[in-house]
Amino acid sequence: MLKLKKRKNMNIANLRASQLVSNISKKLHSFYSGKIEIVPKCKIKDFRDFAFWYTPGVAEVCLDIYKNPKLVYEYTNKWNSVLIVSDGTRVLGLGDIGAEASIPVMEGKALLYKYLGGIDAYPICLDTKEESKIVQTIKILQPSFGGINLEDIEHPKCFSLLNTLKKECHIPVWHDDQQGTAIVILAGLINSLKIVGKKVSKIKIAMIGAGAANVCVCKFLAIYGVNLDNIIMVDINGILHKERFDLKLCFEQWSLALRTNIKNIHGGIKEAIENADVVISLSTPGPNIIKKEWIKTMAKNPIIFACANPIPEIWPWEAIEAGAFIVATGRSDFKNQINNCLGFPGIFRGILDVRAITITDSICIAAAIELASCIDDNKICPNKILPTINDWKIFPRIAATVGIKAIKEKVADRNLCYNEIYNNAKAIIKRSRLITKTMMRKKYIKNAKNKM
Repeated sequence: MLKLKKRKNMNIANLRASQLVSNISKKLHSFYSGKIEIVPKCKIKDFRDFAFWYTPGVAEVCLDIYKNPKLVYEYTNKWNSVLIVSDGTRVLGLGDIGAEASIPVMEGKALLYKYLGGIDAYPICLDTKEESKIVQTIKILQPSFGGINLEDIEHPKCFSLLNTLKKECHIPVWHDDQQGTAIVILAGLINSLKIVGKKVSKIKIAMIGAGAANVCVCKFLAIYGVNLDNIIMVDINGILHKERFDLKLCFEQWSLALRTNIKNIHGGIKEAIENADVVISLSTPGPNIIKKEWIKTMAKNPIIFACANPIPEIWPWEAIEAGAFIVATGRSDFKNQINNCLGFPGIFRGILDVRAITITDSICIAAAIELASCIDDNKICPNKILPTINDWKIFPRIAATVGIKAIKEKVADRNLCYNEIYNNAKAIIKRSRLITKTMMRKKYIKNAKNKM
């Protein structure tokens, strides 16, 4: 009875805290009228300087680029620019809310790129859901940017969109809901397996949700060494298996139905979880999507990644009460947050700095391994399987690892050593953070204390 009352009180407290955050967020967005702006980074002593920055001096710069297109990376900000593109069809847990309503999220993404990676990112929300128009628009815009970040795009469109753009663009294209999520989850799993002492090739994994994120997670798990035979994936209609002919409409999901679940198990989440070592859930916001009694049927020292937002598929304390040894969620107010912010700022920092033309799967795996190694083995524990974004030095580490991997795979246009990439990334990220702090101290960024 006491446990029931305690749980009820915790649920109420979490709901109140969530509502408080929402209310403050609305006030702050209104107060600042958005989160990003463009400011000069060149000196302007007086108006005569515009002769250099604009006409007539800029004409010679344009002609140089015309003669040698690679000079665009020397003369312009293309080297440090990322285009964030969304059609607003799958925004957070809100669904298809349209282009305008997705802008606050894309601005937030741009803010994270700048503060954590020192990267100038520009949110472009498109008023179309047609894949061909999105492809055409991005291809037309790519001369101005060093990379493309696809965001919050519905599946199955997101799969073919990414594949098409990776083939047809000459700059790197990334879908953070796929690769970004998969990298951080793989990093968390690498360290979790160290704690429980299980081999990656032997574990059984139940994957709840078969959307963009988990499809890519599954691909990365297989590359890392997980046996696809031992993966059971569940979507809204049940376990993926060879008789699920409805999945033929999506190549990625049908492929997984044929390649996973070798025992051809049927059923739903309950049946998928039984005897599993790991649950990776990226599905419907909870709670009670995953039930306590199902966790009790798992293998020894079970690992639960319940990553739905804003409410995980099962509350962490309920999972632990049911016997879970490690629990991770997508929330910052619980232990072990699975946060894409741990990945994309450093990855794109490294990709941009070596001028890579693509982001391969093996680059992503290298990033996941490096992220996992950012915590010393003797400091990993059930309540700390990943670093947090407060430890900003993880980003230059990931940048250097990614950059070196791109160079080794011959997809980079600059041949730098590890220390060059690391020190450059560290300086750029440090500068970005110092600019923000200086602007706050000088009150160029207004104090919103009375709005909190």
